Amino acid sequence: MTFRKSVHISIAIVTLIIFSVVHGQEKKPVLENPMSTAYLQKKIKKSLPRIVYTEKSVKKIRNKIKKDVVLKNMYAAIKLNADSIYKTPLLERVIEGRRMLDVSREFLYRINMLGFVYLMEEDEKSLTRINKELLAVCNFKNWNPSHFLDVSEMALGVAIAIDWTQGNLPESTIKLAKASLLEKAIQNTWRENNKIWKIAYGHTNWNQVCSGGLIAASIAIANENPEIAAKTIHRALDGLPNALDTYGPDGAYPEGATYWDYATAYSVTTNSMFESAFGTDFGTNSVSGFKESATFRLLSECPSGMYFNFSDCEAMQNANGNACLAWFAMKSGNEAFFKRKSFLRPVEEIHKLSRFDGIAMLWLGQYKKRFFKDMPEAWKGDGKNPIAIFKSNKEDDHQFYLGCKGGRASISHGNMDAGSFVFELNGIRWSLDLGQQGYHELEKEGFNLWTNAQDGDRWTLLSKNNYGHSTLTINNELFLNNAFSPLIDYKEGLTPEASFDLSSVFGKNIKKAHRRFLKESATSLLIEDDLEFSDKTKLITWQMITTADVEIIEGGAILSKEGQKLRLENISHPEIMVSITSLSPAPLKLDKQIKNLKRIEIQIPAWIIDSRKTTIQVRLSEF
Repeated sequence: MTFRKSVHISIAIVTLIIFSVVHGQEKKPVLENPMSTAYLQKKIKKSLPRIVYTEKSVKKIRNKIKKDVVLKNMYAAIKLNADSIYKTPLLERVIEGRRMLDVSREFLYRINMLGFVYLMEEDEKSLTRINKELLAVCNFKNWNPSHFLDVSEMALGVAIAIDWTQGNLPESTIKLAKASLLEKAIQNTWRENNKIWKIAYGHTNWNQVCSGGLIAASIAIANENPEIAAKTIHRALDGLPNALDTYGPDGAYPEGATYWDYATAYSVTTNSMFESAFGTDFGTNSVSGFKESATFRLLSECPSGMYFNFSDCEAMQNANGNACLAWFAMKSGNEAFFKRKSFLRPVEEIHKLSRFDGIAMLWLGQYKKRFFKDMPEAWKGDGKNPIAIFKSNKEDDHQFYLGCKGGRASISHGNMDAGSFVFELNGIRWSLDLGQQGYHELEKEGFNLWTNAQDGDRWTLLSKNNYGHSTLTINNELFLNNAFSPLIDYKEGLTPEASFDLSSVFGKNIKKAHRRFLKESATSLLIEDDLEFSDKTKLITWQMITTADVEIIEGGAILSKEGQKLRLENISHPEIMVSITSLSPAPLKLDKQIKNLKRIEIQIPAWIIDSRKTTIQVRLSEF
């Protein structure tokens, strides 16, 4: 198929999508896609830099660094990071398990630091080191294409190195680097017989990361190889909507907060590359839910310093400023997304910066406060992994925080966690999510972490199955991996509430299971489970995962941690004593081990319920 024919087919697809929307079918995002060889050659900026930065923006940032306290502080931190790179050896092609990802990310980090210093100062020292770094990685035999994230992160770094040095590297280095981008990255994605490269049309962070790296590579080689560059960017514009669609409709990113950081860093970098190279974002900033996702990300930060860390997310927040949120601050003008205090931390405390912080200096430099809109105290995000968040306002010392969710286990990085919740009060996390485990540590043992089949290895792990989450379990069985738990009701106000239909995750083990979360007051959370039994219902287990010390009392328990106390009241079934199952150590050797981890349980045999219907009510409140 010729490139011209592929453009015609893409136009036909866009027309079909528009027709479907008009006739009431599900609306999917579509980006503007005029990309062709002729369009690229006509529209691409001719001078360097043109990846994120332009000559004009570089001059503005140089001037602003002199007087803007945030930029000045961050530039001092970047220079300190750059100085530390001179003391480290050049990178080697080290594969850990199936990944070279740490090497690629380290290279991107080094180029962000050294490259930005060169943009600002055009000094020989940073140019010389960039040359050495570039020669080292471009002489690798490959960039590990079997795990293409490695290739994409490396490609972004190599493209930036070529671009930000503005033709001042040795001609032989530039030639080698561009050949490497073509041969080690771009050409690896084009198949014989016009077979589709599936990553480009995926619905996970891989699409965003891989498209971003390849777009950067294409811009870097556009002068020498305009046809394949245009073809690669055209494909990315066709496929990116599949990944951007996952942010809709409200901005709740289905892979969680720290994977939002990863995926969105590439999306906003791609947005900036499009604007700097072509003068347009092709509509990437207008996809429903994308701009709103900054609210999701900020609301995922809890008073304890942890995240609402569902899916494979990390637990602890990074004290440094967030590069991605800076982009949203720049675009919206909302000061709430501009984490000024974090960017103004003492330079010696910042330590290692993000591998996107050289890029982010553009966003910091272009930010202008237009308004301040604080985060809502109640918020819901529907979509592929629906959630709700209730929190205190800043004046409330009780620091109430609830993050609860529905969803499907089989989504990317998903867990059997429908109905689960994290809960904080007075700065203490009482109900927790175990969060991420190191991938390599599991994989090197032959563990298949990435199958989401019902009998897959993944669901044997406490951090992934329902036994390790604060939810319900029926008949001591696993959730159904492909069953979906939707958000079915949501109310705002002084006593916000959210309800999820968990029925399908239990299969035939129960007829109905609706879980409602109600913030009763600044210090009280009610969890209510409305259940209707089936013939197979034998045992209902209400469970909460905690590291607090637990004292069982009549009608409930008292939890204690760090000098604070929380009361757990079994309102509906006070005659059933709370029980404790220790998870420290966790059941499997490969499980995530957390000191003092335990599961609080309320076990209700079905035979004691005459009507085959019951409502479980549990209150968590300040003691």
